[in-house]
Amino acid sequence: MNTVLSELHFLPPIASFVHFKAADEILLESCENYQKRSYRNRCYIIGANGLQRLSLPLEKGKNNQLSIREVELNFHQDWPRQHWQSIRSAYGNAPFFPYYADELAPLFLHPPALLWEFNLAVLKTIFRLLQWDKPIRLTEEFRSQYPAKVIDIREKITPKSYPPASNDQQNFVAYSQVFLERHGFIANLSILDLLFCQGPQSNLYLSENSSS
Repeated sequence: MNTVLSELHFLPPIASFVHFKAADEILLESCENYQKRSYRNRCYIIGANGLQRLSLPLEKGKNNQLSIREVELNFHQDWPRQHWQSIRSAYGNAPFFPYYADELAPLFLHPPALLWEFNLAVLKTIFRLLQWDKPIRLTEEFRSQYPAKVIDIREKITPKSYPPASNDQQNFVAYSQVFLERHGFIANLSILDLLFCQGPQSNLYLSENSSS
C-alpha cells in the first residue's frame, strides 16, 4: 500500500497531485496547527492578465496557533462569488470547462464555515472529476515522523518551494493553456488549470510527471 501524507490545501497545486496520482491512498494531516503563507488557503490560476492568486480570507485571530480543523473562513466580503467569477473568467474558454463547471460551482455557492471542511469538499470533488476512488484517511494524532513506507510531503510543497512560474520547474511537462500565446507556459498552477485544459488526459499528464 503506497500512502502519501500531505497537508490539506485549497485547490492544490499540480505538484501535489503528481504525488497523489502515484499513491494508493491519501493520508491528510488533520492534527497540525494552521501555518501561514502556504497553499492551505491560497491557490494560483492564470488569467488574461497573468498569474492570479486566489486567497481564502480567514477570521482574524491567532490562526497559526489554532488546530487546522478549527480555522474559520471570513465572509465579510463575498469572496465565494468573486473567486468563482475569477475562475470562470480565466477558464470559460478552456475546452473542458463546460464539463466540470457544474460540479465545482456549487462549492462556491454555500461554502461551510470552516477552512478544513471547505478544502476537503473541494479535494473530494476533484478526485471525483479525475475518476479516482483512492481512499482519503485523516491522521488521528500529530507525528513528526512516519515509517519509510509513508511518503511524507508535508511542508515540501509550498508557495516558496514550488512557486508557479518558477524557472526551477522545467521538470513539469508543458501542456496547452488558455493564455499560452500571451504568457507562455506556467507550471504548477492549481489542479483546476490542468483539469479545464486537459480533461481526461489529466491523469496521463500526472503519471508522466511522476515518472520524470
